[in-house]
Amino acid sequence: MEEMVGRWWHHAVTRLAQRGNPEAIVHLNDVQKSIGVLFRAAGGSAALRLAPASEQRMGGPRSWLQRVAGSGGRADTARLEPDVLALPASLSVFDDRTLNRDLYLWLAIQSACFEHTGNWVADNCRASLRGLCHFPGFAPRYRQLQSAHLSQRANPSHLRGTAALAEAAIQAALRGDGLSACQVEPSDVAPVWLWVGAGGALACGAARSAGTQDPVDAARANSAEDKQRRRTERAQESQGRNAMVLPFRGEALMSWSEMVRVNRSTDDEDDGNAVAAANDMDKLSLAPDGQTLASRVKFDLDLPSTSADDLPLGPGLHLPEWDYRRGVMQPDHCVVQVMEARPGASFVPSPTLRLTARRVRRRLETLRDAPRPQHGQDSGDAIDLDAWVRFSADQLGHCGLRSDAPPVYTRHARSERSLATLLLADLSLSTDAHATSQVRVIDVIRDALFVFGEALCAVGDPFAMWGFSSVRRHHVRLQRLKSFDEAWNETTRARVGAVRPGYYTRMGAAIRHATRQLSGRPERRRLLMLLTDGKPNDLDIYEGRYGIEDTRHAIHEAHAAGLSPFCVTIDESGHDYLPLLFGQRGYALVHRPEDLVNRLTQAWATLARQ
Repeated sequence: MEEMVGRWWHHAVTRLAQRGNPEAIVHLNDVQKSIGVLFRAAGGSAALRLAPASEQRMGGPRSWLQRVAGSGGRADTARLEPDVLALPASLSVFDDRTLNRDLYLWLAIQSACFEHTGNWVADNCRASLRGLCHFPGFAPRYRQLQSAHLSQRANPSHLRGTAALAEAAIQAALRGDGLSACQVEPSDVAPVWLWVGAGGALACGAARSAGTQDPVDAARANSAEDKQRRRTERAQESQGRNAMVLPFRGEALMSWSEMVRVNRSTDDEDDGNAVAAANDMDKLSLAPDGQTLASRVKFDLDLPSTSADDLPLGPGLHLPEWDYRRGVMQPDHCVVQVMEARPGASFVPSPTLRLTARRVRRRLETLRDAPRPQHGQDSGDAIDLDAWVRFSADQLGHCGLRSDAPPVYTRHARSERSLATLLLADLSLSTDAHATSQVRVIDVIRDALFVFGEALCAVGDPFAMWGFSSVRRHHVRLQRLKSFDEAWNETTRARVGAVRPGYYTRMGAAIRHATRQLSGRPERRRLLMLLTDGKPNDLDIYEGRYGIEDTRHAIHEAHAAGLSPFCVTIDESGHDYLPLLFGQRGYALVHRPEDLVNRLTQAWATLARQ
């Protein structure tokens, strides 16, 4: 009864002490796309990830009800971190929903123009001036936000000591009256919702890769229920000891009690208060455990013997890799080894797979003689919008182009298609997971490759198929399944049937190798298709933002070479990073892995008609 009354009292007082306007609340998910567009238009880094901000300790006056409830001392203000733009998960600062939405947009502009020099007030003032210079049309909205926020802040005359000086300096900076000599930190004043804080380097982000997380089962279990994002810092434990001190361990006197069979709690058991304790901390300090991911999974990474491994074809090929931290291309950083499966038994597809391949093959055979659109014609069936825009721009230009028959039409006619396709399949260790209760991901990929080969053989367009995996940068394996010079026959089918899970996913090197293969083709259109089931990653630093940035740079190189990259993925979280790599229309997400057999060929057919 006492616990029930206590919980009711806590919830009631906390609810009464809350400041905000629930009727005007705006959630981050509702404006996430607008924030991303505005942030990048203002010059923000395209590699930054948008995430909800964590609560930080704040200063400022609190009402007596907030003191009773123990609230009002923390707020989830905006912070710009090395890899993350952290914005509040929801905003109800103002009683007008439009103002709360404009506040999100302003924080995007402010973050894009923010440069951290150590002076929080001066940095934000400069960022505000840059933001208004880049977006002068936003100035009326900013003045409304500024006026509404200043009316909410406490009167400095009602405060005492350093709190009064800090609040006066903040309000003067917000009004544009100049900077004070008083050094102010975000924790000294009430939340300044129009400004951005600078976050330090994420713990383990610079020194350890994202894949070297400690295997704490309790933390993983809590992560499924607790979605709160928290800031961390790296802590170095001191190992020094005083050799002249002899410690006395009194607990050793009772060591005999360990022999008594009593169910005692241990430090490994969750007491149920871990999440509450984490919420009360500004930062979670993580100490290195002295182990790396490589040492923990060393047995799994042993390469097969030469007699059991695939056949290497020629010497390794050295390829560069992009280091986003230094902004340089590292020449000859990766070694790519072309491999080929040893001759073995022929691939015998199941009757169901044969039927699927036959049906897809008949459907795509119609593309061989189908009329194809020809753009920029002087007469045709429909308006070519791109050609019309170019012609209109030429008319408005200095040349004053005039024509009675402008080439602004699209006409469908039979013509020879000039299209080469290279399919690059991810054969990493993650494909060994089960897609359904009966088949693994690698089995679905094998079937999709077989159907893809049967379909393109019927169309008659040149195509190639490669698989890839990696073990660090010195061993990137490119599995040759079918080259452009080979025919689709029993040998190439056997190679497809012999694919198996490999190691890791150094995607940038694989894309650069495929770009070199396609760049030498004479066809007018060259399509690079990537089939994957997850993000780029490897054992070394090729994880997180490093892998994403290198893959993104490799895709830009493919675009510069005149290729058309396109990705087909079965990763449910693909929407989080694939738009950054391939663009909004440069990828297709297959929600059910068993549908990959049909969806892969459908994606190619759609691209071939464009």
